This record gives sequence, structure tokens and C-alpha cells, in this order.
Amino acid sequence: MDRVSAGERANRSRRNPRRRNARVDGDKPRLRTVRETSAGGLVVDGLDGPPAMRCAALIGRTDRRGRLLWSLPKGHIEQGETAEQTAMREVAEETGIRGTVLASLGSIDYWFVTEGRRVHKTVHHYLLRFLGGELSDEDVEVTEVAWVPLSELPSRLAYADERKLAAIAGQLIEDMSEAGKNDGGTSESDPESPDGRE
Repeated sequence: MDRVSAGERANRSRRNPRRRNARVDGDKPRLRTVRETSAGGLVVDGLDGPPAMRCAALIGRTDRRGRLLWSLPKGHIEQGETAEQTAMREVAEETGIRGTVLASLGSIDYWFVTEGRRVHKTVHHYLLRFLGGELSDEDVEVTEVAWVPLSELPSRLAYADERKLAAIAGQLIEDMSEAGKNDGGTSESDPESPDGRE
């Protein structure tokens, strides 16, 4: 006969046989987790001019507390679209500005809860060169749009991750400018250069 000590019996009775995160009557139902992927970018005007003249198109959205929060334009990747195509489309839809992708700035991922779902969102961001268009806040999701000097992005952007991307963009722009000076004025950001991107 197997003998179990009183201490062992006490430990067994204290153990919770339920699995972690198991639902108990009265508990709220577990949220379904979904993954979403978006793309957007920092479209910059004045890349070929002096640094003090460079500006980026930002969008302002009003949050639940009534605050205007400035951020980079972004949106869902549509079926059949690349992340780069989405970035150009979303920048145009949310700001009225057309741009072309020059470089990747990196990705941000975050979690939020909405409509009974827990969302893990990944957003791919790109540096874009201004091609044309006029600022427009016709998108229903956007409260305001503005050209903001690159030097003001750290104080204007509401989210730390986007401020980091703006710093990366600033370094890329500086590197492209230096490369342009070193090769006689042709740089990767010049669409007429042999290895430039459109």
C-alpha cells in the first residue's frame, strides 16, 4: 500500500489542476488573437535642397480624449499589394501627397484590443521621396495633415517608435546627401542615377 504523508496530501490539494488561462464560469471569455499587417511611411519634400528646407507630411488624428496626435500615415496591405505599394497608396490616401519609396525604415509591432479581439499589428515603414500632390485631410480617419520640418519630428510625433523611425530616416537622408556629394551629385535618391529607385 502506498503511503502518502500529510504534507504531500496538503500540497496535492493546494495545486490547481486547471490549465493556465482555462476559463472558469464567471470569467470573461478569452479574446481571439488576430494578426494584422500594415505599411506606411515618411514622405519628405526638399531632399535635394538644404537640410533646413526638408519637410515631412504627417497626419493628425483625434484620440478618445480629444487630443490631436501626430503620426506617420499607414494602412492595411491589400491583397496582391506589396508593402512598398501599400506605403505609397496610404501616404497618398491619407495626406494627398504622392511619393516613391527610397528605403525601408524598419517595422514596428504592437498589441491592442478592439471589438472583442486582441490584435498583434506589424507596420512596415518606408522613406519616400515627394513626387507631387497637395495636402488634403479628406480621409475620414484623418483630422489634420501638415508639412513638418524634419527638425521638429521628435517633438511633434506622438509615438516613441515613430520618433525612432524618423531618426533613422534623418540618418539615411544625410547618408544619401553625402553619397551624392562624393559621386559628383548623383545619389541613390536621384531617379536619374543608374541604380536609383523609382
